[in-house]
Amino acid sequence: MKAKKKFWRKLKNKYKLSILNETTYEEVMHLRLSRLHVVSALSMLSVILVAMTTVLIAFTGLRELIPGYPDRGMRRQITMNALRVDSLAIELEKRDRFFNSIRMVIAGEETKTDSLPADPLPVVKMNYDTIFLGASNEEKHFRELVEERERFNLSLGELSPSASAETFYHCFPPLADGVITARFDESIHHYGIDLVAKQNASVAAVLSGVVIFSDWTMKTGYVIQVQHPGDFVSIYKHNSVLLKKQGDSVRVGEAIAIVGNTGEETTGPHLHFELWRAGKPIDPEKYIKFK
Repeated sequence: MKAKKKFWRKLKNKYKLSILNETTYEEVMHLRLSRLHVVSALSMLSVILVAMTTVLIAFTGLRELIPGYPDRGMRRQITMNALRVDSLAIELEKRDRFFNSIRMVIAGEETKTDSLPADPLPVVKMNYDTIFLGASNEEKHFRELVEERERFNLSLGELSPSASAETFYHCFPPLADGVITARFDESIHHYGIDLVAKQNASVAAVLSGVVIFSDWTMKTGYVIQVQHPGDFVSIYKHNSVLLKKQGDSVRVGEAIAIVGNTGEETTGPHLHFELWRAGKPIDPEKYIKFK
């Protein structure tokens, strides 16, 4: 008991730590400390250092510098390997079940479903007497809507080189609401038709093909030309905006330009449309149904 009191008394005994000037021996500063104060200060400092080190390792990238700790790439690789191993295990199980079924079929044995593992997907029992094989009202409405939209999108023949120039093809009209104001007349060098439509109406490709020209010309403004199968070329003039560039592939009915009033030869907002085959102009009304 006396030894314990003596120990605590030593810890609480205060000591004076003086800092003196080496030249004049003048006291610069001093501290009054006890052993208990020193032990407490060192303990607190140790706790702070340990806490700071833990925080740095747990919430920063310094933990990857610790030997034996996996970095981000290694952890990702470990995860991917675990997923692959799991997938391989499932595939091996399926293969074993398949081979076992074949072996039992060849041996003429009955398949024991009790020995097979349960399928993870639930089996849904269907009542085939209640299956409705007819079209529902929603499906009928959807069919009518699609047929109405695609009515002018179906061609009646292939544009083959062997077809004659008089063969009729059902092409997509370049303007949905276009009205003809000037017809094809080769005698006056009018090799197309003029169509008037609403402002900012979209110009559609009459057939699928590849854009071979898309640029500005002084006389006809913004012009776009599309090459189609069967030596057919469609030309769209006086546009305000071109939506496709040279080399682009276009589908039948796809918007390729906007109706405009560009060029020196225009007389107002309209579309001048031409259709050529094998280098010769043809009447577009023989191939396209206009309003």
